[in-house]
Amino acid sequence: MNGLTISTKGQITLRKDLLQHLGVHPGDRITFEKAPGGEVRIRATRPSGSIEGFFGALRREGQPAVSIEDMNAAIEQGWAGEL
Repeated sequence: MNGLTISTKGQITLRKDLLQHLGVHPGDRITFEKAPGGEVRIRATRPSGSIEGFFGALRREGQPAVSIEDMNAAIEQGWAGEL
C-alpha cells in the first residue's frame, strides 16, 4: 500500500489508480465515512434520481408550461432583435 503526503493546507491527492478504482472522473464527487480505529472509507457518490425527476424543476408556481415551439419562437425573436 502506498502512502499519501498531506500538504500544508491539509489536502491530499489521490493517485490515478485509486480514482480509476473508484470509477470517478474530474467533477465527480466522493464521500468519506469515519470508521473505528482512525480508518476512513472512501466511496464514489453516484447521482440519485432520474431525468424524469428533474422535469418541471425550473417552473415557477402559477406559470404555464412553455412548449418547444414557443421557446424556439422566443429565441428567433431575440436573435432578430424583436424582444
